[in-house]
Amino acid sequence: MARPASHRFHHTTILAVRRGDGVALGGDGQVTLGTTVLKHGASKIRRLLDGKVLAGFAGSTADAVALFTRFERKLEEYHGQLERAAVELATDWRTEKTLRQLEALLVVADRKTTLLISGTGDVIAPDDGVLAVGSGGPCATAAARALLRHTTLSAEEIVNEALGIAGEIDIYTNGNLKIEVLA
Repeated sequence: MARPASHRFHHTTILAVRRGDGVALGGDGQVTLGTTVLKHGASKIRRLLDGKVLAGFAGSTADAVALFTRFERKLEEYHGQLERAAVELATDWRTEKTLRQLEALLVVADRKTTLLISGTGDVIAPDDGVLAVGSGGPCATAAARALLRHTTLSAEEIVNEALGIAGEIDIYTNGNLKIEVLA
């Protein structure tokens, strides 16, 4: 029996924020197995396509690495067209038997677009430039939206602050952050 979606991807926080011409994508470094912290400094954020695309994951590490590789191939195949590559990956992920078993969520961004990609075929762009996944996602989203509305902080500063707040609340998120920026 499949686990309910609310219990699948709870081992991290990944947050993307757009402000002005910049986008920042960050994640914490904690890796847990059950209730045990195994690692504090994992990297869940990557630059793809010669640094032109940022990608982050929540979920199984091995599954995410497989998805990063496949997504980068799609980006190359579709000449850097983020939306087209995302739709093609989501289609493959939903329809190919081996990919359907993968448990992860991807957040990807280029200079123009931020997207969530899931194995159920979802390719979702946020309305307000804020997108977060993982167990600390709701906390990070709330913090980022408040900071966007009430400060002049940069996208990178907002990601740093919002992930810090999520790490104070969510037990699966730590303060060891990696943040990448496209400006």
